[in-house]
Amino acid sequence: MYINITKSETGDNKGSSGALVHYLEKENRMKPENGMENKPERWFNGTANDIKPHEVRMGIDRNVAKLGRDDNKFFLINVSPSGKELAHLVSKYGEDGAREKLKEFAARVMDEYARNFKRPGIDSHKDLLWFGKLENHRYYNHNDREVKSGQKRKGERKEGRQMHIQIIVSRKDITNKIKLSPQNTSRGKNKAHSQKLGQFDRTAFKQSGETLFDELFDFERNLKDSLQYANMMKNGTAQQKAQMHTLTELTGRHPQGQPLAMELAHDVAQGMFESVGEMLTTTGSMAADLLGLLMAPVEGAGEQQNPIEEEEKRRKRKKKAQERGIRR
Repeated sequence: MYINITKSETGDNKGSSGALVHYLEKENRMKPENGMENKPERWFNGTANDIKPHEVRMGIDRNVAKLGRDDNKFFLINVSPSGKELAHLVSKYGEDGAREKLKEFAARVMDEYARNFKRPGIDSHKDLLWFGKLENHRYYNHNDREVKSGQKRKGERKEGRQMHIQIIVSRKDITNKIKLSPQNTSRGKNKAHSQKLGQFDRTAFKQSGETLFDELFDFERNLKDSLQYANMMKNGTAQQKAQMHTLTELTGRHPQGQPLAMELAHDVAQGMFESVGEMLTTTGSMAADLLGLLMAPVEGAGEQQNPIEEEEKRRKRKKKAQERGIRR
């Protein structure tokens, strides 16, 4: 699940939302293909599903009380399920049903967006001024590798399922009184001051969207497809990466271990373990189950290595390499 917050795909969110609204209407302006009429996708906001483009523009542009000329007036949230997630929705609800479920999911994502500010009176999507637009396709642009290599042309439709949601949300709440900015990540002097500032945790927001999708649609997510895994492999310590690596070895050999691995991955992300060995020996019955799976023989795989021993060997090799570097 890819969830991203930007200023605007048209590059400006300090003035009118008109250019962005027009841009997001692009699929409705395209010519029908193969003689088939394209059904237009209307704007929605959790309470209405047939909102006109001019109503979106007017709603956003008028909700700017006490915002200066150079202040951000709105933000764009991109909610893009992966190919696996879309295939799951389609298999469960069909093509049309998947579209409707994705719109319902978008409203729930905006509930999480509202709660992330931790502001009194901002508790759900109904406290926000927002409008969503489902897009069925994505298109190559000049930055894509395929366009640069000449394999594809700019504007050409991308292959596979590309259904996603674009959401325009006002900087001000629906009462036009409270400023809400997802760019505000600064911490206040204390918890109360932070709440007054409306501090927004982007990582927590993205994680809530992934968790929400899994719970709503009974989606069994692989560890490697999770936000926790991506964050740890990019920003984690060497110890955390080693622990994640061990967990992915588990799930590769024993898919039934996915739930255990996902639970332990959360603890790894919180920095609860200093090594793979500690991860496997300090988590009670869960660790026993996990260790049993890791040590279980796999048909045709030959002799298996003890993950604790492997981690210890890696640690010693790293220590020796560091010592050699110091002596030089």
